[in-house]
Amino acid sequence: MAEYTKLMEAAKIGAWQLQSRTAMAPMTRCFADDKTGVISPAVTDYYRRRAADGIGLIITEGIIVDPRGKGNPGVPLLIHAEQAKAWREVTEAVHAEGGTIIAQIWHVGRVTHHEITGGAPLAPSAIRAEGKVSRFGKPYDMPAAMSLSDIREVIGQFAHTAKLAKEAGFDGVEIHGAHGYLIDQFNSDVSNTRDDQYGGDLKQRLTFMKDVLGAVLDVWGDDRTAIRFSALKIDHPTYMWDDPEAALSTFADALRSAGAKIIHPSTMNFTQQIVDGQMMHQLMRKYWKDAIIGVGDLTPETAEQALQAGWIDVAAIGRPLIANPDYLHRVKSGEELVPYDAKTMLGQLV
Repeated sequence: MAEYTKLMEAAKIGAWQLQSRTAMAPMTRCFADDKTGVISPAVTDYYRRRAADGIGLIITEGIIVDPRGKGNPGVPLLIHAEQAKAWREVTEAVHAEGGTIIAQIWHVGRVTHHEITGGAPLAPSAIRAEGKVSRFGKPYDMPAAMSLSDIREVIGQFAHTAKLAKEAGFDGVEIHGAHGYLIDQFNSDVSNTRDDQYGGDLKQRLTFMKDVLGAVLDVWGDDRTAIRFSALKIDHPTYMWDDPEAALSTFADALRSAGAKIIHPSTMNFTQQIVDGQMMHQLMRKYWKDAIIGVGDLTPETAEQALQAGWIDVAAIGRPLIANPDYLHRVKSGEELVPYDAKTMLGQLV
């Protein structure tokens, strides 16, 4: 039986004392009431079971900061007290099992439809994304280019949701700045053609991300705030920066200057080599000395290798944790993992 000493190892990351270096990756499940944005009571046990299994850091599914930033039916919101109250039941259950849980806070920007948002989607520029809304089936709408007033309002919404996350008993937050959603739309030359302070080259396009990060850091501090970023996008999953190493260096400089300490570079394939035989997280470690959360179809073997090598500090597991609430137990005992099957598990709380 293989040994996974680092994967099972307790660790202190920022202010978080984790049961293990295994994290539950944020995965959209759509288990909230579509009208109220309040999560189902069954969500409490869903997260509690992962904490009871020894998962060190639970990152919730994306929680929307504004109804206009909603990208799928049934996703949770955290903009008022009723929604925070429902999440408090979750956080208390996770804490009772010795777990740590943070809220991923999210705005989808242009990759949505007016029937979901109640108005034209927001984006850095009026450029329509290609494709259809997941779990809704209609093509993405033409977005409205955000004014400076819109930008200030959305930054404030991220801060407001961060404050409500504190009231809900979370241990921190992760800002979703990846995958072609609003923050990443500002980061990308595919979706951002602005000529003001929020446009320009990559360094300048990262200004919106830095402003959101600064507002959230004011609420939570650098030891309880993570930020996720990526090259890949929901509407362009094969996208890669022209010069990946230069891009990662630019992200590192920007996030460091904004005060970040915990980052979550995201890819669908952790072991994909992007520069001179090096993987994204391996390359990122050259430019980032603080905490890195790794993700990307990790297996126990590849996660253990990455942790042992020091490329990452925490290994985030996605679909296997949907299918196996006892994931770590199975890994420890050598039991076979239940394979993830979207047909049977979509919409199911296991």
